[in-house]
Amino acid sequence: MELWQHSASDLARMIAARVVAPSEVMAAHLDRIAAVNGAVNAVVSLRDRDVLMAEARAADDAAPTGWLHGLPMAVKDLCAVKGVRTTWGSPLFADHVPAKDDLLAARMRAAGAVFIGKTNTPEWGHGSHSFNPVFGVTRNPYDLSRTAGGSSGGAAAGLAAGMLPVADGSDMMGSLRNPAGFCNVYGFRPSWGLVPGDAEGDTFLATLATEGPMGRTVEDVARLLAVQAGENPEVPFGRPVEDYVAGLDRDLGGVKIAWLGDWGGAYPMEPGILELCETALRQFEEMGAVVETLPPPFPAEKLWQSWVTLRAMLNAGGFRAIHDDPAKRALLKPETLWEIEQGRNLTAAAVHEASVIRSRYYAHMARLFSKVDFIALPVAQVWPFPAEWRWPQAIGGRAMDTYHRWMEVVIPISLIGLPALSVPVGFGPQSLPMGMQLAGPVGADARVLALGQGWHRATDWPSRRPPALDGGAAAG
Repeated sequence: MELWQHSASDLARMIAARVVAPSEVMAAHLDRIAAVNGAVNAVVSLRDRDVLMAEARAADDAAPTGWLHGLPMAVKDLCAVKGVRTTWGSPLFADHVPAKDDLLAARMRAAGAVFIGKTNTPEWGHGSHSFNPVFGVTRNPYDLSRTAGGSSGGAAAGLAAGMLPVADGSDMMGSLRNPAGFCNVYGFRPSWGLVPGDAEGDTFLATLATEGPMGRTVEDVARLLAVQAGENPEVPFGRPVEDYVAGLDRDLGGVKIAWLGDWGGAYPMEPGILELCETALRQFEEMGAVVETLPPPFPAEKLWQSWVTLRAMLNAGGFRAIHDDPAKRALLKPETLWEIEQGRNLTAAAVHEASVIRSRYYAHMARLFSKVDFIALPVAQVWPFPAEWRWPQAIGGRAMDTYHRWMEVVIPISLIGLPALSVPVGFGPQSLPMGMQLAGPVGADARVLALGQGWHRATDWPSRRPPALDGGAAAG
């Protein structure tokens, strides 16, 4: 087994025991990047190999500062990293090199990570397909003609292809979960507030997006979450941190999972997705869980109304300075312009109504979680689609009226900040991966991860590596 095939947790244990050195781990991953990144295009702004090897050799004999000691990491290109080109996928920042780390990068650096570059993302993170005019498109390691999803598409593809041992991502709509499902890895959206952002811009109203971990094992996800989580006293709404690793191996007998499927037909699905998730749920039952199919607990159109209103409000405010400059506005992608223009036309009454809907839905789901432990939904409504598309225009003959309507199934979780893990559930007829969302009430992050750990121990889908990158045969 080559070093790039090991989990990040195993590599960390091997480094701590001095079985391998950080420089050996770095060399193995840089070699893997050289071998496959040209086809996948997941890692961007890759730093000089000699410089990286020198940093890794310095870590060989240095005292560990944290769990990530000596591990190579590429940070999502929506997060600023000191001294590393950071573009947000935008031509406006194509040559931007930050002078300081964002909080997330600072925490991972303090835990010992060696930053090798960035992972690709859609421009400004808008849309669940990772392409932009700076770096081009990231392709799915399981089928290079298909998308890796987004906006954490570079992170998910880098993990799946063995270029990264563990990765960070971020999620407003479904950006940690959708690409994880498309690339046969794990992506965890924490309870909102558990992983705080920087004290920049609005920090009171902007409660939709969060950063979080991705990995090929749930243990890796839990360990990276422990690095990322923790109060930032400069921003509101922090949450207490638990020992996510110690709580992973729990008895799952009798846990109650509510299967919400396609939300009573509200969310069109391509053939095979629901069936694959239902097969996974039957396996959960064999593991001791109790699965119950429930009708939609809240009107889908109300959730959509609330979502698009609040999202547009935040985008219009956040991009106001760029939009007001005609030269800069001309370099924004159409989807971003649409978001801004929607938000600029909003009334205070519309925003208030959206917030009331969100509030009522939160209360409704709190009552549901008094009866069940978790809810389950597909992680996507379509299989990984052709990489040349901007976004799917229709599902099952139903036209999509926005660039992100095709991923509406993530909104019931995103809108109210539930902790949710995207778990791989296998492959469809075209050998394309798919995932399922497992979510719990706010604050139940450790319990959601424990459910995922039980699933991983029973299935380990990520061990089935991409055949196109591994000599034509998938490893089981």
